[in-house]
Amino acid sequence: MKVSVGQFTPGGDVTENIAVMRRLAEQAKAEGSGLILFPEEAMFSVGKVAADFRAAVDAGWTVFVQQLSFIAAELGIAVIAGGYESSGEDRPYNTLVALDSAGAILGTYRKLHLYDAFSYQESKRILPSDGGLTVVRIGDLNVGIMTCYDLRFPELARALAEQDVDLLGVAAAWFKGEHKIDHWETLLKARAIENTCWVAAAGTTSEHCIGHSVILDPMGVPTAFLNDEPEGVATSDVTTKRIAEVREFLPVLKNRRIKSVREIVPAH
Repeated sequence: MKVSVGQFTPGGDVTENIAVMRRLAEQAKAEGSGLILFPEEAMFSVGKVAADFRAAVDAGWTVFVQQLSFIAAELGIAVIAGGYESSGEDRPYNTLVALDSAGAILGTYRKLHLYDAFSYQESKRILPSDGGLTVVRIGDLNVGIMTCYDLRFPELARALAEQDVDLLGVAAAWFKGEHKIDHWETLLKARAIENTCWVAAAGTTSEHCIGHSVILDPMGVPTAFLNDEPEGVATSDVTTKRIAEVREFLPVLKNRRIKSVREIVPAH
């Protein structure tokens, strides 16, 4: 199945962002894709919301998911994208939603690891997930999803690999800074290589974020990529055959002698 990553610069208006996502989804569909993955904050960028943030979340999430459903159903393409979902408390969740090509919701993933690093504190605005992996079936692929800072925690990717994922989908708004592009590229390659699975990563572009969306094969080789283009689509064939080929000569999952023990530590 062909998979695409869509890269753009989300503004503060849900409707305007949806219009861009529709345009990118149309391009992905024209390239033969069965799935397009959009970045974190595709719904809207926190820093660009003119209204009260909580009010914007309460008004925007349902519209965002509904419009994504329309795009998926009208174009016949599965969609994964990130937004902000009301939690019923002061802080919303940072959530990915996955929809199939008929527009039905396959699952949602609430960001587990909040970006409290590099002098930024996401937890001031966002409520962390209490745990739980999300793996959805799209075409012939099992797709596990994660968000941005989650990439720095290899145990999460390994836990998804243990759920027989073929593709790790990473939605991100990866901040610029010294060595940050190196970190992004290195971590994505590591997650692909150590789990011998495909990785598709969609990043936002802005004055603060790097873009650099990419699709990597199970050897960590980029098969499609973007740089810092403000808007674009990268598409690649993602096959289970390639996974089987790599795992034949590199059976790291089969050779493991340390079992994973999954325990979610309460947020502090």
